[in-house]
Amino acid sequence: MAAGGKQRRTSVIEEDVVQGKIYDRHLFRRLMRFARPYWPWLVFGVVAIIVASALDVLGPYLTRLAVDRYILPGNIPGLVTIILIYLGVILSSFAIRYAQVFATQYLGQKIIYDLRMAVFNHLQKMDQRYFDRNPVGRLMTRLTSDIEALNQMFTQGIVMIFGDIFLITGIVTIMVTLNLPLALWTFSVLPLLLVASFVFRKKVRVAYGKIRYHLAQINAFLQERISGMAIVQLFNRQQSDFEQFKKLNWDYTRAFIRTIFYYALFYPAVEIISATALAIIIFRSGLMISAETVTLGTVISFIQYVRMFFRPISDLSEKYNVLQSAFASSERIFKLLDTQPSIVSPEAGYRTLTLKSGVSFQNVWFAYNEDEWVLKGIELDIPLGKRYALVGHTGSGKSTLVKLIGRFYDVQQGAVTVDGVDVRQWDLADLRWHMAIVLQDVFLFSGTILDNIRLGRTDIPEDRVIEAARRVNAHTFIEQLPGGYRAEIKERGANLSTGQKQLISLARAIVMDPDILILDEATANVDSESEVLIQQALHEVLKNRTAIVIAHRLSTIQHMDTIVVLHKGRIREMGTHQELLANRGLYYKLYLLQYQQRPTERSKSPVNTPFR
Repeated sequence: MAAGGKQRRTSVIEEDVVQGKIYDRHLFRRLMRFARPYWPWLVFGVVAIIVASALDVLGPYLTRLAVDRYILPGNIPGLVTIILIYLGVILSSFAIRYAQVFATQYLGQKIIYDLRMAVFNHLQKMDQRYFDRNPVGRLMTRLTSDIEALNQMFTQGIVMIFGDIFLITGIVTIMVTLNLPLALWTFSVLPLLLVASFVFRKKVRVAYGKIRYHLAQINAFLQERISGMAIVQLFNRQQSDFEQFKKLNWDYTRAFIRTIFYYALFYPAVEIISATALAIIIFRSGLMISAETVTLGTVISFIQYVRMFFRPISDLSEKYNVLQSAFASSERIFKLLDTQPSIVSPEAGYRTLTLKSGVSFQNVWFAYNEDEWVLKGIELDIPLGKRYALVGHTGSGKSTLVKLIGRFYDVQQGAVTVDGVDVRQWDLADLRWHMAIVLQDVFLFSGTILDNIRLGRTDIPEDRVIEAARRVNAHTFIEQLPGGYRAEIKERGANLSTGQKQLISLARAIVMDPDILILDEATANVDSESEVLIQQALHEVLKNRTAIVIAHRLSTIQHMDTIVVLHKGRIREMGTHQELLANRGLYYKLYLLQYQQRPTERSKSPVNTPFR
């Protein structure tokens, strides 16, 4: 367990630390593939923001015309015309920017919708080992925070950058056209601005990588602690976990404060540089007006252009932050999408409507971690329609054995066959279609009891669901709930008892009518009365069905056709209940340990002792 925890922690560190560069052509091309279906919206957004920027550039130029040609000469009718034109420019800019914002926001939402669907679809295909290595909170970060960062790139980054660049280009062009010497004096402060921007981008990139890293850690920690809150409270872990979360939270906050620090330095620096440029213009223009080499209108327009000039430069630094976040997030998202599942269906995988033979384990060796064998040379044939039980101490490999049947993991050596075909040659969906598994730790989804039993399969009629519930003796308590089969289940079935959840899980398995039914400690969490009812139901349900039952309670498997005793990953004994007791081997010892017979009673042979 410790090794697994270490492996998980290492995975988080390697995956969440951003090591890529701010701009990556390969990443950008992959992102733009998601925008390709919506290219008209993208083109419209770019054109609209360019037109809006062009209209913005016209404002100071119209001011120059108004001052030099109409205000100073006293031409009031001409001034009114300029004012009306200026008003038209403002209204047109408003309309175009409204359309541009709508288009880019729509584009961003559609792209993010498609990307989120792609990530979720990919996660559903991943094998169990992937989820063993990756905390749920970390995967949630990919589907939420990382994808939202890409949304900001498409809505506030790419399109707006075109507008800022065009605005800067337009301002420079007009300033140079109006008065080249004054423009050159204005641009003399640009080296200071470039140095400030370079230092800012370098510092923010490092800080933002740390933000994403610490955010993933917080999400993973929160998901784990919230899911296990009952254990936290039971063992009085609140203060310890609070201190641990406090450290994670402070690391995240400190990384954010660092970015705020850089922004707090950069924006005032830009303002100082802008004020310096403005002071230069005022000083030089004063001398030039005296020399009559520049007009008052030109000076006023230059002052307006200078204020406009530094605004998009500041915005570009902000857009840099958006792009930094987006490319860092896209690197992690595409790394997830590029991680291929190790368990996939082969082309033209084996399919069949009905099974003609059972399950077979042929010299199976399996390990979750390399060289740490959980199963060692398992040889076991389970004929079609037979009921087999697996017993043994915790860690003996019982649950692992049944996971291999559904190909949740692949064996390292040997083969597992169903219907005489290696499970690796089966179509994966069809293989699992023939199976149903009831676990000790029942997972119920938010929704109605009806939906949880048939798992969204609307082709299963309600009458069939009710019949399945009756067969596992769940119908009575379901009918007593408000709404009956349409009663709402809270998250993970919080409003149901453990036994009730187990009964619903049994009904879920039965309603699917599987050829292979696997019960992994299915009655471990029900009371004695419910256990008797379930045993009565299972006696009928397991008829003509291949069944594999894992049980610690030996009382639940005495009627099995064969009992397989596992110990340290190997099969030690096989036989019926009475045969294994008569052998006085490992099963016999398990029997004595479970029922805690006194030494004086152990001299009696338990073969003929009532099992209950």
